[in-house]
Amino acid sequence: MPPTRAAVLSAFAQHRCSAILRTADRDAVRPALEAAIAGGFRIIEVTMTTPDCLEHISALGERHGLVVGAGTVLSVDDAKEAMAAGARFLVSPVVDAQIITFCRQHDLVSMPGTFTPTEMMTAHRAGADLIKLFPGPANGPDFLRMVRGPLPFLRIVPTSGVTEENVDAWFAAGAFAVGFVASLFDADDIKLRRFEAITARAARMVAKVKAHGVTTVG
Repeated sequence: MPPTRAAVLSAFAQHRCSAILRTADRDAVRPALEAAIAGGFRIIEVTMTTPDCLEHISALGERHGLVVGAGTVLSVDDAKEAMAAGARFLVSPVVDAQIITFCRQHDLVSMPGTFTPTEMMTAHRAGADLIKLFPGPANGPDFLRMVRGPLPFLRIVPTSGVTEENVDAWFAAGAFAVGFVASLFDADDIKLRRFEAITARAARMVAKVKAHGVTTVG
C-alpha cells in the first residue's frame, strides 16, 4: 500500500529535508537521484520538467523507505499524471486551489509555492498541507522569522536558497522542513558526472538537518 497523506506528513516531520532535482540532462537524472539517496535523503522530489520524470517517480516510488513526489505541478492534469506514476506529494511554484483540492480528494500531500504572507494564508485556507517558500528571498531566514511571528501555525518549507552553509539559520528561524535544489545537485557535478560529490554533499546536508531533530505535524 502506498503511504497515506498522514504518513507522508509524518515523514516530512521526521526527516525534515527533501532532495529536489531539476535538470534537462536525461542521462544524469537517475544517477543524480541515486547519489542523493546514497547520501541519506529519504524524501525525493522529481520535477515534472525533468526528462522521463514519471518513469523515475514510478521506479523510486516502489522502493521501501522512500517518499517520492512531483514538483512543478501546474495543473490538475499534471497532478493526475504524477499520482498515477506514484507521487505521494505534489509541489507547485504557485498557489492553485484546484491542485490543493485534488490532493485532499486523493490523500496526497500538497505543497503550493508562496512568497508573501497573503499567499501563504490563501494556500493554508485552501487546505494546503505544507507551504513552500519560493523563491527564497535574499534575507531568507530573517524573512521567515518575521512571517512566523504572526503566523506560527504555518508549516513553511523553503525550497530555494537553502544551502549546506545556511540550513542551520533556516531551522533557527522556524522552518518546518527544507528542500535542497541546486545547492545539492551542483550543475558542474552533474555535467562532469561527479555523482560521488553529490553523495558526499548529501550526507553532510542530511547530518546537519538531523542535528535539529524531528518536529510535529500538529
